[in-house]
Amino acid sequence: MKKLKKQLKKFFPLCLKDWLVFFVTMGLTSVVCQTLKGVSDSDVHVPMIFVLAVLIVSLLTDGYFYGTLAALVSVLGVNWAFTYPYFKLDFSIYGYPLTFMTMLAVGFAVSTLTSRVKEQERIRLESEKEKMRANLLRAISHDLRTPLTSISGSISAVLESGGSLDGAQCTELLQDAKKDADWLCRMVENLLSITRISGDDVRGIQKEVEALEEVLSEVVLNFRKKNPDIEVSVTVPDMPLFVPMDAMLIEQVVLNLLDNAVFHGKTTSKIRINASAGSEYATITVSDNGKGIEPAVMKHLFDGSLQLRSRETADNSRSMGIGLLLCRTIVEAHGGQISACNLPGGGAGFTFTLRR
Repeated sequence: MKKLKKQLKKFFPLCLKDWLVFFVTMGLTSVVCQTLKGVSDSDVHVPMIFVLAVLIVSLLTDGYFYGTLAALVSVLGVNWAFTYPYFKLDFSIYGYPLTFMTMLAVGFAVSTLTSRVKEQERIRLESEKEKMRANLLRAISHDLRTPLTSISGSISAVLESGGSLDGAQCTELLQDAKKDADWLCRMVENLLSITRISGDDVRGIQKEVEALEEVLSEVVLNFRKKNPDIEVSVTVPDMPLFVPMDAMLIEQVVLNLLDNAVFHGKTTSKIRINASAGSEYATITVSDNGKGIEPAVMKHLFDGSLQLRSRETADNSRSMGIGLLLCRTIVEAHGGQISACNLPGGGAGFTFTLRR
């Protein structure tokens, strides 16, 4: 029953929109032809104007139905309203049967071609989605394998050492294993969040009006517990800034950006968070004083398809692909956009918007 309701909700808005396009286009076409009829004795232009209407209907609606219907209505309309004797269907007029068949054939051809073009575009978009899924799977497989291998290696080294390692060495190996395990937990949380907000209905998004300052404060508080040596400053408007959002997901976006600033910035010691209010959007910028983003990586930051070619590159890119893909997915689900750049004075800046 729920599935049926969901399908009906999707169908009827599209159906109403297509019918609106059909009636508005055919109505305006009739008005234009009637106006031209008053200023010109010739009516040779009428069939071509209605063929243009068929093209417009076919382009702006879904499927063959509306374009085909527009072709039939155009043929009958031209005969009834714009061919002598007016306001009377008469298919016995000399030459009109040929005009009728030609116009109908042109209408069908235009409708078919436009429908095929839209179908090819749909197939292209599906192909791009499949490519993105494949890139995401490749990134996930590598991102998961790397920490698991490290955890397994560290624990095996401790277990198989036979007492040859001193306490400090064992502690260091176990700390490395814990660090990788913590990162692995964050990775799984990111993946679960992506599945929550995937799909056309943006499942899992429950927006409530939240004070952005409070959301940012909560994130910074959690971040400082793990990174006490990193200086974090927050700048917000003087007036409280309220934004409809899923607070938990937006906190995850900001936390991912903070973690990336530390992990990938390498030399990061200061992070700045700046929030500002616009008429339609709230803008949040997270910038750091680290080493910045490599140009080759910049264009793939948010698509989850970072190509990992070496152990060093793998370590530097861990979680960036999935974490930033998650950030983009969450931000777009909130009606905003996210971008990144290298700052003139050094470091990187990430900016995202939320619709107010």
